[in-house]
Amino acid sequence: MGAAMQTKAGDPGAPAHFDLSRVDGTAFGFNVVSLFRSPRLSAGLAFLSIAACSAPPPPREELPTLAVDTGWPTIPAGTKFGEVSGVDVDAQGNVWVLHRAGRKWEEPFPKEPIPEPTVFKFSPDGTLLAQWGAGVFVMPHGISIDAEGKVWITDVAREQVFRFSAEGRQELTLGEQGVTAQDAAHFGRPADVAFLLGRVLIADGYVNTRVAEVSPEGAFIRDWGDFKVAHAVAVDETRIYVADRENARIQIYDHGGKLVASWASPAGNHTYALKPLGDGRVLALEGRDGADRNGAVLRIYAAGGTAEAAYDIGLPGDDASLGHDLAIGPDGHIYATDVNGGRVVRLSLPSRSDK
Repeated sequence: MGAAMQTKAGDPGAPAHFDLSRVDGTAFGFNVVSLFRSPRLSAGLAFLSIAACSAPPPPREELPTLAVDTGWPTIPAGTKFGEVSGVDVDAQGNVWVLHRAGRKWEEPFPKEPIPEPTVFKFSPDGTLLAQWGAGVFVMPHGISIDAEGKVWITDVAREQVFRFSAEGRQELTLGEQGVTAQDAAHFGRPADVAFLLGRVLIADGYVNTRVAEVSPEGAFIRDWGDFKVAHAVAVDETRIYVADRENARIQIYDHGGKLVASWASPAGNHTYALKPLGDGRVLALEGRDGADRNGAVLRIYAAGGTAEAAYDIGLPGDDASLGHDLAIGPDGHIYATDVNGGRVVRLSLPSRSDK
C-alpha cells in the first residue's frame, strides 16, 4: 500500500485510507477483528502510535544560502504578486511569470476565474513589459514558452492546457473544462509543459499519472510513464526529465520515452521543478524535504545522478517558502518561484571552481 500523499499549501494530495474491515485475517492465520479487540494489544498499539507521533523529525539539512537579487524585478506601485506558481524565459531573455493574483490554493477550487492579470512579462533587467490573463484562469499552475514564442499555460482547476500568442491572444485549448480523465481528450490536473521537435510534453499531473504527448496543434500522439504527481517535465538534447514528486525521485527517459535512469532525492526530498544545466547535469528545486517541511532548496545533480551541491534559497521561518518552478535565462541567471513567499527571485549559481 502506498504512502499517503501530503496535503500542503499549493500542493494537495488525498491521504491514503487503510480499512481494517476489508482485511482477510485468515490469510495471516489469525482473526484480524478479534486481534484488534485484544485489550493488551490495543494498549500496545496505542503506546506505539503515541511514541511514533511524539518522535521529533530529523533536523533540517544544513545548507549554504544563496543570495538573491533583491532589486529584481521592478513591480509598479499598486501591483503585487499573489501565489507565484510558474516562470519561464523566452529566446530574447524576457522572463514570463505566472501568479494567482489575490487567490490561494484552496479546495474545492472556486468556479470563477481570477479577475486580475495573472501573466507578467519582464525584460531581463526586471522592467514590467506587459501583463494579461485577467478573467481567464481559475487555478493557473505552469507556464512554458516554446521556440516560436508561444505561451503555454496549465490550469489545474479548469483541467486544461492553453496556448497563447505573446500578446495574450488565446489560440488553442486542450482538455474539457472541469472534466477529469486520463485519456486522449482530457487531463487530471496538468502541471507543466516542455517541448521537443514536433511534440509537446505535458506533465499530467496531480491526479493522472503520465506524460501526455500532443502535436503543437494539439493532436494527441501518445502517453507514457507511471508517476505519483508528475509535477515538472524538462528536456535536453538526449533526455526527458520528469519530477516524480511524491515518489521523491527524478525519472530520466530517452526521447523515445524509454526509462534510462531513476535518481532518488536525498533523504526523500520532493522535487517540484527541474532544468538541465548541460553535460547531463540537472538543477532541481525542492519544495518539501523528507519530513514534509516546506522550503526552497536548489540541488545540482551530476550527469550520473550524484547530488553534487545544494543551496537554501528560502525565506527564514517554517513554511515561509515553497519552491515551485525554475527557469534558466540565456545569460545563465536562475529564476525560481516561491508560492508561499509570493515572489519570483533571480540568482546566479556559484561557478564549479568556487566550490
